[in-house]
Amino acid sequence: MRLITTTQELAQVCTRLAQHDFVAVDTEFIREQTFWPNLCLIQVAGPDDEAIIDPLSQGIELKPFYDLMANEGVVKVFHAARQDLEIVWTQARLIPHPIFDTQIAAMVCGFGESVSYVNLVKQVTGKDLDKTSRFTDWSRRPLSSKQLAYALGDVTHLRDIYKRLTAELEASARARWLDEEMAALTDPRTYETHPEDAWQRLKLRVKNRRGLAVLIELAAWRERAAQSQNVPRNRILRDEALYDIANHAPTETAQLSELRTLSEGFARSSRAKDIVEAVKRGLARDPKTVPPLRSGTPLPAEKVALVDLLRVLLKACAARNKVAPRLIADGDDLERIAVEDRPDVAAMKGWRHDLFGALAERLKRGELALKADRGEVVPLELPRRTST
Repeated sequence: MRLITTTQELAQVCTRLAQHDFVAVDTEFIREQTFWPNLCLIQVAGPDDEAIIDPLSQGIELKPFYDLMANEGVVKVFHAARQDLEIVWTQARLIPHPIFDTQIAAMVCGFGESVSYVNLVKQVTGKDLDKTSRFTDWSRRPLSSKQLAYALGDVTHLRDIYKRLTAELEASARARWLDEEMAALTDPRTYETHPEDAWQRLKLRVKNRRGLAVLIELAAWRERAAQSQNVPRNRILRDEALYDIANHAPTETAQLSELRTLSEGFARSSRAKDIVEAVKRGLARDPKTVPPLRSGTPLPAEKVALVDLLRVLLKACAARNKVAPRLIADGDDLERIAVEDRPDVAAMKGWRHDLFGALAERLKRGELALKADRGEVVPLELPRRTST
């Protein structure tokens, strides 16, 4: 196997790969101790060429690789692409395009939900992969031949998988389904991190909108601190402490010592003043700028029953069309369909609407019933109601 350690070698292999219609790509990285992922290895494979790129090699410049990622004439094939794309975005501020995500394509082609690379390789090629090196420290050098062989295996089999899935997509006329998914994956907004939106990744364990306003400011402060220091968010402040501070809203540093989620002496730390200032900003916010809290009130019994029916319909539609249910809709989507008049969810748009959304609307309006027919759930047309 070829280990690329110089810019010249990298330029040569990327020039060869750029002559093909597609290139399989994978990355190895670590981020347990950092906010931003630390790129440690890049694996690439064309139809008859493969290589491993060492981005930690002294003096190597990755521009030839990023140029290949930006080449519109070459399809970049990934498995579960999001983290790989995030790394390229953070390193080079570009999103590889066009791309083909074999995990999503496999869901479209009926291989199951979020199928792993190991299982997909087994189903497509019949080969078993050795994953013992999966959790290795990719930043340590030198890498063993076993580690390199494992890493290369993450792209060499992608070639066969790509060919199999593209053939199935063309045969089933579902290529446009995948195009919609790839459009979302290649949107830079998917990877942009705005501190003001950091609260949205949290569980809203606050009592009221006042607490939410404080939580929004605290989460934004923590996000900025974690990014600037390149450390994990919880290294700045744990989630539990954010909730505790948001609910108590201390306006003096001394009050922080009363919170059990903070260590003894935290009130005298350099971060205490920043936290109190964030609390004050939250308390000063115009309530109209604070999103409403979800009430937490359980759905009415009739809506729960409707969600259950929609879930059965979803599974039936997915099974009939041989596509993973989660690719069409998730639990939150089903609840919104049941409760809202015009739910703005993916399941009610595009090919998902054709497969499931239109039927879900009719089921909700009482125009359809569900019945079991020889072990399969199928929709049943109901006679139109006549006014009296």
